[in-house]
Amino acid sequence: MRIQHTRGGDQTPSPRLCAEGVCSRARIGMLLKIENLEVSYGAIKALHGVTLEIDRGEIVTLIGSNGAGKTTLLRTISGLLRPTQGTIRFNGAGSQLEDLPPHEIVRLGISHSPEGRQVFANLTTRENLLLGAYQQKSKSELQKDMKHVFEQFPVLAERREQKAGTLSGGEQQMLAIGRALMSRPKLLLLDEPSLGLAPLIVRKIFQIIRDINAAGTTVFLVEQNAKQALALAHRAYVLQTGRVIKSDLAKNLLEDPDVKEAYLGG
Repeated sequence: MRIQHTRGGDQTPSPRLCAEGVCSRARIGMLLKIENLEVSYGAIKALHGVTLEIDRGEIVTLIGSNGAGKTTLLRTISGLLRPTQGTIRFNGAGSQLEDLPPHEIVRLGISHSPEGRQVFANLTTRENLLLGAYQQKSKSELQKDMKHVFEQFPVLAERREQKAGTLSGGEQQMLAIGRALMSRPKLLLLDEPSLGLAPLIVRKIFQIIRDINAAGTTVFLVEQNAKQALALAHRAYVLQTGRVIKSDLAKNLLEDPDVKEAYLGG
């Protein structure tokens, strides 16, 4: 189903209204600004003039059907794909990302937890986490970051010397998120964190995302479970065949008839 292109009346309200369980907040400045972004795979255009903004302290979610271009957008932000047109500005106009290699983008403060978790199965939990902190030169700071991740994910502390390939799906997802947090990101990109997980584990993962945000990390969430994503987020964008067709407060999109019919099961 195709739904009409609309924009919410106020894209950056202040103070933010609460999503379910998420505290309201005043706007405290833009962190990421994407303008007229276009990305192609050969002759096939995947993103068509995508424009969006993310403020510091927000959870912003991007919903859309399979093949809409959601993963492509995250991969482009993190430098794994190059846009053919458009700009990506991060943490002020001085940081333009579209020509930077991925390791420089990580250094600036963006970390990406990819779809499908992509942990290193033959390495231990601890070794996987260390790979997320490869730019950290201070041993004491590295230990501090590891301790923080283990406090956030106690099960990973219990499994620290266990091979990642032997962890459950939920534990591997926690490891993927923990590995991304090891670089101390200002912006955390999460691609389908609930994919393939049991409902009880999904609820736990969403609570972890809420806790990460409450601790000060801005989150850009791509998620197949549109209903839970909209309940968690402050604002949301709808992507359809590579174009942003709706943007509004997440709570408003939860009640939007077109969104309900297309993505929330009516």
